[in-house]
Amino acid sequence: MIDLSHPIAAGMTVYPGDPPVHVEPALTVERDGVAVVRLDFGSHTGTHVDAPAHTVVGGRTIDRIALDELSGEALILDVADRAGEVARIDAEALGIERLAPVPGIVMIRTGWDRYFGTERYLRHPYLCGEAARALVRLGMRVLGIDALNPDRTPRPGEEADFAVHEAVLGGDGAIVENLRGLERLAALGERVRVGVFPLPIAGGDGAPARVVAWEV
Repeated sequence: MIDLSHPIAAGMTVYPGDPPVHVEPALTVERDGVAVVRLDFGSHTGTHVDAPAHTVVGGRTIDRIALDELSGEALILDVADRAGEVARIDAEALGIERLAPVPGIVMIRTGWDRYFGTERYLRHPYLCGEAARALVRLGMRVLGIDALNPDRTPRPGEEADFAVHEAVLGGDGAIVENLRGLERLAALGERVRVGVFPLPIAGGDGAPARVVAWEV
């Protein structure tokens, strides 16, 4: 299995305005006989899944998304050689015209995971709404990306545009953000088998996830 998830660690990168990540000892073996860590972070920390409830009033919560929806064959679209800083990824860059139909899971490799933990990670490539809507029409139900956000992350004072979230979550699908290591899948081909396993937070709008891939 190939792990495509970022470890959760104190002070790690989060979406601007999200709760910061704190990981600290609550109990210790020396003092209490057991080790227990206290975790304090938002539902969209690290590698995580956005449920429809994240942006859709009355949308499905993370505990209502079946694991069957988040596991299976995935199409890997590699645009790392064209994804410059703040590059808008359109349908042509993805080669959508050759894809029909697509499996339920599509993951986009931008290569931006190499900047995780730096300020530059916030200035990532992003998908245009038209391309996201085209992928949904072709059969995509789950969109994954190795960046902070499939939409453009706004600078302070700028208005956010959630066109990709609207296309995917608005269609009752799911989004997986902050993947890493998608280049390791190149040897497996364009289509691989993946499993996305979020924490089943009752009523949650999203949850951190362990994401793995293996050969079909």
